[in-house]
Amino acid sequence: MPALMALRKRAQGEKPLAGAKVVGCTHITAQTAVLMETLSALGAQCRWAACNIYSTQNEVAAALAEGGFSVFAWKGESEDDFWWCIDRCVNVEGWQPNMILDDGGDLTHWIYKKYPNMFKKIKGIVEESVTGVHRLYQLSKAGKLCVPAMNVNDSVTKQKFDNLYCCRESILDGLKRTTDVMFGGKQVVVCGYGEVGKGCCAALKAMGSIVYVTEIDPICALQACMDGFRLVKLNEVIRQVDIVITCTGNKNVVVREHLDRMKNGCIVCNMGHSNTEIDVVKIWKRRVRSQVDHIIWPDAKRIVLLAEGRLLNLSCSTVPTFVLSITATTQALALIELYNAPEGRYKQDVYLLPKKMDEYVASLHLPTFDAHLTELTDEQAKYLGLNKNGPFKPNYYR
Repeated sequence: MPALMALRKRAQGEKPLAGAKVVGCTHITAQTAVLMETLSALGAQCRWAACNIYSTQNEVAAALAEGGFSVFAWKGESEDDFWWCIDRCVNVEGWQPNMILDDGGDLTHWIYKKYPNMFKKIKGIVEESVTGVHRLYQLSKAGKLCVPAMNVNDSVTKQKFDNLYCCRESILDGLKRTTDVMFGGKQVVVCGYGEVGKGCCAALKAMGSIVYVTEIDPICALQACMDGFRLVKLNEVIRQVDIVITCTGNKNVVVREHLDRMKNGCIVCNMGHSNTEIDVVKIWKRRVRSQVDHIIWPDAKRIVLLAEGRLLNLSCSTVPTFVLSITATTQALALIELYNAPEGRYKQDVYLLPKKMDEYVASLHLPTFDAHLTELTDEQAKYLGLNKNGPFKPNYYR
């Protein structure tokens, strides 16, 4: 994780997070452990819970606890366990958070619901998922967001690298580890053609799968068509596809009506953050092995459901460490920015990461590839109206 190491080395003497008390709710993996150790090296105190009941690496959680971090998580939590862990993370005598690092918005929601007075001392929220950002914008629109929030999900480095390149590799890993499926010739429908959907489609197409796409946004839909995918409604292909993958961030994308019409052996999984995309609440399941369930119909038809409709890659496999270095560095810089911002710079609203920071995160990873940036001459910079050191793109660039 080169950028986190560089950030730790460059900022350690300054301790930019001295006095920060960060409460976090993310996937607890080896990469998260490096982020937590980095935040600690920069001066912060951390308490952590998991944002997904299946993604926690128990050996990592144990190592963090042994290293003095307060961690409340284990792989395979129940729903009650999940909320208990978040509550233990927040509700502790003599310690009150002043920063929130969230993935999905559950931690923020819990504090709003149970401990709203805590927001009097909280300086800001950093959120990294589509689902969590959506919830923040809902709070802001309703006038209920009482602290500044940084939308890390829509930073260029998160969108282009974590959402696209990470999913392009991890979708195949997750499916292989759970089902041993062969992709060549398989018919796959990917619901949603955002950055996650683009990554999934590119990987499956490269493996020889026949890929269909469903999309509500005309712009993303046109991109899918131009990339060589057939745009369909789910009902049009549901009887013939071998694999269904959701990655919309929405709810009830695949419902009982779709499951009833799927063919025997169809694999159903989700690459979005939340488990709301596949409606499996009322369906009887039979556990085959870890993270693999068969849904069995009276006529003996079986549907293969992975991770109970939760995030496939982090529930059933791993994700590339290098990509998570990009996201974790972005999170760390967002925490530093909000924590040290002078009063009045940020209002009670949702903000995007400044483009200069996006470019800084990218630049920290270039040495890994022995990459050499071209520098503008004074004349070229003047012609383009840019500072030679950036930012090179406007804030609205995504």
